[in-house]
Amino acid sequence: MAATNDNELLAQLRNPAQQEQAFRVLVDRYKERLYWQIRRMVLSHDDADDILQNTFIKAWTGLEGFRGESQLSTWLFRIANNETLKFIERRRQTVSIDAEGAEAIAAQLQADPYFDGDETERQLYTAVATLPERQRQVFNMKYFDEMKYEDMSEVLQTSVGSLKASYHHAVKKIADFFHHED
Repeated sequence: MAATNDNELLAQLRNPAQQEQAFRVLVDRYKERLYWQIRRMVLSHDDADDILQNTFIKAWTGLEGFRGESQLSTWLFRIANNETLKFIERRRQTVSIDAEGAEAIAAQLQADPYFDGDETERQLYTAVATLPERQRQVFNMKYFDEMKYEDMSEVLQTSVGSLKASYHHAVKKIADFFHHED
């Protein structure tokens, strides 16, 4: 029987007889949200897919170590965040905020067959991609995932005040980006 909430799912994950089926439920429940969290950081569908797969592999191998001190979703978002940051570091995908960097991001989005947004959405993704890494993470979690600051604080392991400041700066930079695009 499928778990109706994360507490039931966690109990099933801890039961060896139900663990594999419960993990399938976990993947089904969180794969789309995690995919989009990752995708907004790396922009590429294929890269996001690879990172998502690594996230679930880490979750599967780390089940025994999960003590339940945070919600399953928070734990999964933290794993996804760490895997994304490792990927970015390996690829050294630092994007400069200059016009050349923004044009490169825009071209990458235009060429991506999985991106189906309109011009405004393309500009938003471009603006977000030009943000410094921490501001990009915070903006994505708050704006797109509608995550509460308290939950972000657990995922990113930083203070709520710092997250609010990062979000404020990110919104200002995005507004400035749109102002310069006009």
